[in-house]
Amino acid sequence: MNGEQRHTGHALSVLVVDDHPVVRAGLAALLSVQTGVRVVGEAGGGAEAIRLAAELGPDVVLCDLRLGDGPDGVEVARTVAVPVLILTTYDHDVDLVRAVEAGAAGYLLKDAAPERIVEAIRAAARGETVLAPDLSRRVVETMRVRRAELSAREREVLGLVAQGMSNREVARTLVVSEATVKTHLVHAFGKLGVDNRTAAVAAARAAGLVN
Repeated sequence: MNGEQRHTGHALSVLVVDDHPVVRAGLAALLSVQTGVRVVGEAGGGAEAIRLAAELGPDVVLCDLRLGDGPDGVEVARTVAVPVLILTTYDHDVDLVRAVEAGAAGYLLKDAAPERIVEAIRAAARGETVLAPDLSRRVVETMRVRRAELSAREREVLGLVAQGMSNREVARTLVVSEATVKTHLVHAFGKLGVDNRTAAVAAARAAGLVN
């Protein structure tokens, strides 16, 4: 039985998860007035969300990314057996990829229009992946950079460059020649598909390769 068939004839059940009570209440209120949608539970943390998802068996879990102490939204997506739609204020590339890799059904920002959120919930229930075109592009690009497989030394050099060090300062810190530093950077540029220090640091940072 496909997702469309599964949800024919009954209201779509949603578990709302957010550690901010006002936001959680607002989302529940938004969904409660939608035709064919019902909120079956609310949770303020990841552990509670995982427990309620198992107990209530909702069609979709609408979950914040950051949930304070304990499991975050990505861990919830990785753990529960139903589609999890991440709704967050954070659009960092690393978070996007973490969510996708964990099996999240989608990733939306909290400034999305209410109808977009409802539409995304319905799509997630049908088994579709919900990502805006721009976010999809960024996920693909970030995963490409991750697969670039920078060497430990190249990551170390980029990490120091990210701290604002010049090639000479990096060479002094690592006790190598400046020419060696330049060689590592050139290799990193090639792997990352960039042609300068600033772009290399930005790409590596977005992919979580350097802090």
